[in-house]
Amino acid sequence: MNSAPATPPERGPAAPDRSLAWSLARAHLRRRRTQNVLTILGIAVGVMALIAALSLTNGFTRALVDATLRASPHLSVTAFNASGPDRELERAAASDPRVLAFTPFLADKGLLTRPATQGRAAGVDFATLFGVTGQAARVLDLPPAERAALASLKDGEVILGSALARSVGAFTGDEVRLLNSTQRRTSLSVRGVFTTGNYLIDSAYAFTNLSTLQTLQGTTNITGYQLRLRNPDLAPAVGDDLTRTRPYSPLPWQSLYGTLLDQLALQKKVIGFVVLLIVVVAAFGIANVLTLAVFEKTQEIAILRAIGATRRLITQVFLLEGLALGLGGLLLGNVLGLGISAYFTVRPFTLPGDLYFITSLPVEVRVSDLIGVNAIGLLTTLLAALIPARRAASIEPARIIR
Repeated sequence: MNSAPATPPERGPAAPDRSLAWSLARAHLRRRRTQNVLTILGIAVGVMALIAALSLTNGFTRALVDATLRASPHLSVTAFNASGPDRELERAAASDPRVLAFTPFLADKGLLTRPATQGRAAGVDFATLFGVTGQAARVLDLPPAERAALASLKDGEVILGSALARSVGAFTGDEVRLLNSTQRRTSLSVRGVFTTGNYLIDSAYAFTNLSTLQTLQGTTNITGYQLRLRNPDLAPAVGDDLTRTRPYSPLPWQSLYGTLLDQLALQKKVIGFVVLLIVVVAAFGIANVLTLAVFEKTQEIAILRAIGATRRLITQVFLLEGLALGLGGLLLGNVLGLGISAYFTVRPFTLPGDLYFITSLPVEVRVSDLIGVNAIGLLTTLLAALIPARRAASIEPARIIR
């Protein structure tokens, strides 16, 4: 018995439409290779500049924050009323796994002077003085030699910031005189000099041991505690936990340097927006190329519409062309941007340290930035392609053929 021939399964209209749309788009792209290459290069340059600019900005921000935190604690808790060491708070900090180290401290401001000697004029400058214990060597991230000096400070010794030492003209072994905020005077021996790379800190901070500053102020009290954390970003949370039921005020580094962080965030936004305009301008190149293609292919589009091509198919053709150009530019731009970032990682761009706090401009590539750049770039190119695509889909075949 003969059986009926098998009927092939019906295919939905979507798959043929997509195949035909891609075939037409590919044919159009092949005929304008020079224009397409220039368009892809324009997008690539914009994406490359955006990735490189954001990566350099990230690196600058991270290096500046790291330099700032070398001689600054991640968290300071200051007592509302001056008192001696708080053993209960110390036990709480020691048992908190987020806390790496802590030290009691006493803060003061004073005038440092170095008397004139033969061949050297007198030096004078204001300083913020911190009286700390040997644990401060673990709280502050100074170089090994400077950390060792800080850990073994004796009575009557002081460590000066490098810029402060230059301003006063006092270096290791010299004697300086201190007039503190309570109008008391003393002489201090310079034990050493520290450098963080942040000029604001190096020009203002000085460290002595806690007993020296307590004796000068005539007190046994402390200002509070300085803490170093395993994760600096947790400083606000740790501060709230330690002071919630205690008479202390927390000061995380984010609050202390809030203005600096806001300025850096604004700088990144401004740089990103300005460089993003390059991508937008390049996207107009896609719009121009596709608009010319619509004018050139007006009769072909009309014939396609006359033989049954839908508006959706015509729109897909030009959107696919824009998508192909956009993806090509994004891919090339990512390669070039990451390449430039890698180059500056190997050979950092040098900076004047006294002006920018750091001597070289590091690079930090963030995945979130790459995702954002590519998403915005792809959306911009698709929007640029949508205008000529809709124009092509609106062509009336009867009017053109007639």
